[in-house]
Amino acid sequence: MMTPPPPPTEEAARKRSASDFVFGKVIGEGSFSTVYLAKDIHTNKEFAIKVLEKRHMIREKKMEYVLREKKMLQILSGCTNYFVKLYCTFQDAERLYFVLTYAKNGELLPHITKNGSWNLECTKYYAAELVLALEQLNDKGIVHRDLKPENILFDENWHILLIDFGSAKIMTAEDKKENEEDGRKRKNSFVGTAQYVSPEILRNLETSYASDLWALGCIIYQMISRSHPFHAGSEYLIFQKILKLEYEFPEDFDETAKNLVKELLVLNPTKRLGAADIKPYSSIRQHEFFGDIDWDNIGPPPKILPRSPNSSKSLDKDNKIPDHLEPGLDSEKASRLQLDMLCQTSNTPTRKKSDGNRNLANLDSSEIERRLELQKLDKWHNLVEGNLILKQGLVDKRKGLFARRRMFLLTVGPNLYYVDPATMVLKGRIPWSAELRTEPKNFKIFFVHTPNRTYYLEDPEGYALEWCKSIDEVHAYYFPQSVLP
Repeated sequence: MMTPPPPPTEEAARKRSASDFVFGKVIGEGSFSTVYLAKDIHTNKEFAIKVLEKRHMIREKKMEYVLREKKMLQILSGCTNYFVKLYCTFQDAERLYFVLTYAKNGELLPHITKNGSWNLECTKYYAAELVLALEQLNDKGIVHRDLKPENILFDENWHILLIDFGSAKIMTAEDKKENEEDGRKRKNSFVGTAQYVSPEILRNLETSYASDLWALGCIIYQMISRSHPFHAGSEYLIFQKILKLEYEFPEDFDETAKNLVKELLVLNPTKRLGAADIKPYSSIRQHEFFGDIDWDNIGPPPKILPRSPNSSKSLDKDNKIPDHLEPGLDSEKASRLQLDMLCQTSNTPTRKKSDGNRNLANLDSSEIERRLELQKLDKWHNLVEGNLILKQGLVDKRKGLFARRRMFLLTVGPNLYYVDPATMVLKGRIPWSAELRTEPKNFKIFFVHTPNRTYYLEDPEGYALEWCKSIDEVHAYYFPQSVLP
């Protein structure tokens, strides 16, 4: 006689809602989601809660990504190591909520780009943890497809946690039909991030577990060199380098690591190290680079000195949830928490000429003439039709599949020009009208809405709010009637 399953626990049986949590701080931003540090009012346990606006997901046709991520996390729920855990999901009229593990020690990325204590020992240890994580994904029939340092977090004990499974793919036989349909939907697109995407995904060929092995090679390269193997001024140029396998190693790159990277960054996915293993990924385990790793017990993590902005000490201090906050999340509270996050970054020094229009109304004719004389020495002066530049900076302008880096020039007039910085050719300008408005999405991404088009823009240095503020100030000066009640 089959033993009946145990009754659900009280925690699992009770339906959850936003009112069960105190939302304390924004700790992450994606193109379509906001992640909050939150505390369960019943247990005082801290979680990371990923919140997605339904209207935005529907408008951008991203619901399939949400459902896919939920499915992947449910499949991985039995894994005890290396993956963020999905505790529960719920929704209200406006939002979807994913209650996830809070990765106390932040992302891998700042540690390998800024932390002076990162060394070959750290690379070897965390590359080994990544291999163990990929073995578990292989066992579950999952290809991540967006493996990168930003999607690798550290838990409170400094072990890795993989996140963001919205682009993942299931390789099991029962899901073959679903994956084929998904592939047809993606025919004119790709999943992943430019610097880590595999050549077969770029070519719209069949995805396999080897796609994650390519990303592993890119990440090991970046851990050691602190830069991407494939880098260029635009996504298109990066893709060309990937397809031609154009990359170089720094002179001081470790030789055994170099050999491992070369065996992973192979254009033919079937030829990558580990791709043909009967027991995944035994050949990677046996590589000389991992010669002193005990795969049955890789031991405690190496010490990483807390010198980066995401160090454990600073996170403990900065991410403390204030006691006075009330449970729940509504639009007003979400906006306030977003504003708090953006204001905390306002102490970052701004770039040159980013504050030129601080008070446009106070720029009299003599001041404009003085600044125009100085501007004549600027190489961008001849591209703005003699107008005074109030703000300038490199911004990625996205249209369709590719994002193209442009120099954006906000001037009196008003004008918002964009120039190809490589050829110094004026590519166009955003049309102004009383109906123009800006919309910041996160640190980097912002929209400029015009009556006939929405411009999708991304500041790689994280000054989206500053761009929106500057454009809004110029707009209010030239179109004061548009801000009247």
